[in-house]
Amino acid sequence: MSALTVYADNRPQQGEQIIGFAAIQSRLNDIGVQFERWTANRELASDADDQDVIAAYNESIEQLKQRYGFKSVDVVNLQPDHPEKAAFRQKFLAEHIHADFEVRFFIEGRGLFYLHVDGKVYAVLCEKSDLISVPADTRHWFDMGENPQFKCIRLFTTPEGWVAKFTGSDIAHSFPTFDQFVAGLT
Repeated sequence: MSALTVYADNRPQQGEQIIGFAAIQSRLNDIGVQFERWTANRELASDADDQDVIAAYNESIEQLKQRYGFKSVDVVNLQPDHPEKAAFRQKFLAEHIHADFEVRFFIEGRGLFYLHVDGKVYAVLCEKSDLISVPADTRHWFDMGENPQFKCIRLFTTPEGWVAKFTGSDIAHSFPTFDQFVAGLT
């Protein structure tokens, strides 16, 4: 189940929880964030490689490329047994911005995006079939949990792909982690 909790950026212990796709989509739209649902044009095997994943969603990817000028598409696949999972988690947990906007589409598993906008933090739990866009220059971070299990397609307008400028803020350490957030869902 996708979920959104909106916190004041100085009150990480108390937030407004929003459940339901339409309600989440509407609330995120207010801050310029797209939240959509996609489906594959064919069934994917559990061991599908990156090229199979991109091919299964090619029509939607091509539409986004045409609409926004995306130049970079990749697949991120992190599982609990990944040898560098802790390093990846720490990298994404630091608040950062991108000069271009980032789009992630979850093919399987889930992850938690935190968007820091206008004195609020929007914690968005994304799951299979969710697509989220993070507008350019939006402060954000991402938590995949201690034992990540997700596969997603990422799209960027730069050929280099994921290039972050870290803000130096330690705000991410104040908010519930992925595991705490999921455990607290009602």
